[in-house]
Amino acid sequence: VQLQAFGGGSVQAGGFLRLSCAASGSRFSPNAMGWYRQAPGKQRELVAIITSGGSTNYADSVKGRFTIARDSAKNTVALQMNSLKPEDTAVYYCNAYVILASVQNNYWGQGTEVTVSS
Repeated sequence: VQLQAFGGGSVQAGGFLRLSCAASGSRFSPNAMGWYRQAPGKQRELVAIITSGGSTNYADSVKGRFTIARDSAKNTVALQMNSLKPEDTAVYYCNAYVILASVQNNYWGQGTEVTVSS
């Protein structure tokens, strides 16, 4: 599975950005897709995830500001980020979680930078 992420960039606090990611290379639709982020000097953390059934989960720090959406037919996932804060600054990674023959697989995109200035 290959993941190609788009979007990101620099914005002032209070602004918005939209990230998108497309999965390809497999005839199996991911069981879940999501976004993680890693700020300088910090561990990678979950931002938001959405299952093939449409269930979502968000980090507490982004609830009410970020929205994840998925097009299962196209194997794409998008993250709408509103009311951005400087602490949202990080490299954002697209993730696809695929279970094949009871084997769990995680695939990662190349990362896209988000910078929020105060």
